[in-house]
Amino acid sequence: MKVRFWGTRGSIATPGPETMRYGGDTSCVEVTRAPGHVLVLDAGTGIRRLGASLSPEIRDVDILLTHLHLDHIVGLGFFGPLFRPEVAVRIWAQPSSFVSLLERLGRYLSPPLFPVRVRDLGPHVELRETPNGPFHCGPFEVTAEPVIHPDPALGFRVSEDGVSLAYIPDHEPALGGPGFGRAGQWTSGCEIAKDADLLIHDAQYTSAEYADRVGWGHSAVSDTVAFAEVAGARQLALFHHDPGHTDETVDALLTEARSQATQVDVCAAVQGDVITIGGS
Repeated sequence: MKVRFWGTRGSIATPGPETMRYGGDTSCVEVTRAPGHVLVLDAGTGIRRLGASLSPEIRDVDILLTHLHLDHIVGLGFFGPLFRPEVAVRIWAQPSSFVSLLERLGRYLSPPLFPVRVRDLGPHVELRETPNGPFHCGPFEVTAEPVIHPDPALGFRVSEDGVSLAYIPDHEPALGGPGFGRAGQWTSGCEIAKDADLLIHDAQYTSAEYADRVGWGHSAVSDTVAFAEVAGARQLALFHHDPGHTDETVDALLTEARSQATQVDVCAAVQGDVITIGGS
């Protein structure tokens, strides 16, 4: 399973000299295993470059949206395969009891915010609500689970041939109760991340920053490490870098995370980097 980061930033895109190493595009991750199929996690600004990079042989794309905050869907209208009728594209998002996915996405993908309406993209683009229980996207088995974040949000577990990736880009597990860090079964998102080969997780704040941002739906890096170790993840990629953080600040967060980790290998997600899990 190959995992490529196309967007690592949170909240708003921040391209510039101070974010060149870790990247300025918002959340988007590509997962590949079988020829002809691509799994995309979130549709932030990074999805534009992903779409432009795809080979003509790609005919099957699944896009999993953790939630519909703008930084996770803003690149969707610039994803090239949406305008290629020969490519089957399925867009998955959390169901709502009140508003259809077509209507929710249409609030952005329609005038005056966007010139093309989502309903006019053609029959090759299909909107699907994530089901309860496992479902399949190409060669992958996917499980979705609600996590602590406003409005609400999902985490995804992607598995194939005994290898697992957990993707939880917006998450505040410290709000889950006094058992956080001790009792994994009571921790938000823990079943998604349990024993994952790679956990990509929100690590937006320093501990000092988090003290003034409790309830905003994001994690202090110390809580991210604690969550990863409670879940038993093997590798942790710090993700959803704060738009106000320079590369040097992310370096400092990575140093802090590694100093606190006792069981998990920690890196910081870098736009353009590829992580291969489960073999070559």
